Amino acid sequence: MTQEAQQLQPRQLFVGGVWREGNAGMRRDVVDPATGGILTTVVEADATDVDVAVRNAREAFDHGPWPRMPARDRARILNRAAQLIRERADELVSLESHDVGKPVSLCRAVDVETAAQQYEYCAALAQGIEGSTRSTPIPSLAYTMRLPVGVVGAITPFNFPLILSSTKIAAALAAGNVVVHKPADDTPLSALFVAELLKDAGVPDGVLNVVTGSGQVVGEALLRHPGVDKIAFTGSTAIGRHAASVAGEHLKPVTMELGGNAAHIVFDDADLDVAIGAVIKAFVFNSGQFCMAGPRLLVARPLHDTVLGILEQAVPTVPIGDPRDPATVIGPMAGERQLAKVEEYVELARKEGGRIVCGGERLDLDGGFYYRPTVIADLPADSRVIAEEVFGPVLTVQPFDDEDEAVALANSTPYGLAAGLQTRDVTRAHRVAARLDAGIVWVNDWAMLDPAVPFGGVKDSGFGREYGPEALEAYTRVKSVVVSLPPTPAASAVTEEQA
Repeated sequence: MTQEAQQLQPRQLFVGGVWREGNAGMRRDVVDPATGGILTTVVEADATDVDVAVRNAREAFDHGPWPRMPARDRARILNRAAQLIRERADELVSLESHDVGKPVSLCRAVDVETAAQQYEYCAALAQGIEGSTRSTPIPSLAYTMRLPVGVVGAITPFNFPLILSSTKIAAALAAGNVVVHKPADDTPLSALFVAELLKDAGVPDGVLNVVTGSGQVVGEALLRHPGVDKIAFTGSTAIGRHAASVAGEHLKPVTMELGGNAAHIVFDDADLDVAIGAVIKAFVFNSGQFCMAGPRLLVARPLHDTVLGILEQAVPTVPIGDPRDPATVIGPMAGERQLAKVEEYVELARKEGGRIVCGGERLDLDGGFYYRPTVIADLPADSRVIAEEVFGPVLTVQPFDDEDEAVALANSTPYGLAAGLQTRDVTRAHRVAARLDAGIVWVNDWAMLDPAVPFGGVKDSGFGREYGPEALEAYTRVKSVVVSLPPTPAASAVTEEQA
């Protein structure tokens, strides 16, 4: 059996360090977005399966070695995980490309490498988790300890399965927690692969558990389970609201990385060669299926027509097609549901009076879920296509007359995950960046990310931060210890012997 065929064998749940069938005996098809064909099947788990996973995780946290292991030993295991990710990069690239439809060149350079770096960075952070002493006027020694929160329920979406699961799992494990991971319904394969890889790296049984199935069943059971101490969620704003509400009922702390609809501002002094490259990357990368995409382009009016003309010529030349071809830049949408959603928004744009500058239709190729990258101009300011998150390779273009208008347009949606601007003026770059309602702002590029730089949103894009040392704050709790120090006898007191 080839390595690829072995990867695509029907998969089980990973619970307590072993593979298990689901309680109900149900299975779910996993579809290849490039062809529409079935890749394999995974378990369609139920609430009983979630309970078994949480009980295994709880046992591992309450009585297992992981939370009690010296931080340096946990760090060695996480570094070993990063090493194994790189050693098995070919398998991960193939798996992620088949599962999500990602071009293999991007899988290798972005997804696999980012995952490896995340484990390495969190391994370093693990060794720096520490408390502090506090000066008080009371006769005591007061100090703080940072401890793991316990069992973490991690819920991740379909668009970046490997990266977004690694972001949560690496940080949680670095702090000494255990995890029950519910990957996306449609793209669960790399989560199952990594679970076994982490076991090979030395992660003890029960510390990482993966339960596949629907959000309505598995996700809901994880949110409501009394044995789960914290929820880490990435997904749509609508589902995030529900998840936060349920977690609130059970008083579980949550971090939420939700939807986005970022504005990308091109000022009149921008370097157009740099700007156009960043603009295209910001809306076609991962077929536009990323929350930090830049689907709203705001262009200084003197450059508006010029930029539209360049985009009209340049965007159709970006290679789209088979994700297994190393030359491909744009692969298929991750599924029929995502493709249909994009079609609906483009049709809505036409009804709203928008002009399709390029694209605007499916690409019929091998039965896959392809959509041509689309640029839309002349939409009214109150357009739903501008205001809402399309989550596909669609770019709307609006002119602006001055800096204040650009900032107002950029901040006009409920989202606040990312934003960007193109300018040669360093003073303007800092001034505008400070005014944009976004968790991260890029200047003269797009999607520049690193495990050391915190990432997360404001407004309807969520709360909490991933990446950076800030990430570990969400996976630890502070305990204060105050030790009474009774006053010593006065220094001038004379003992009986001295007398």
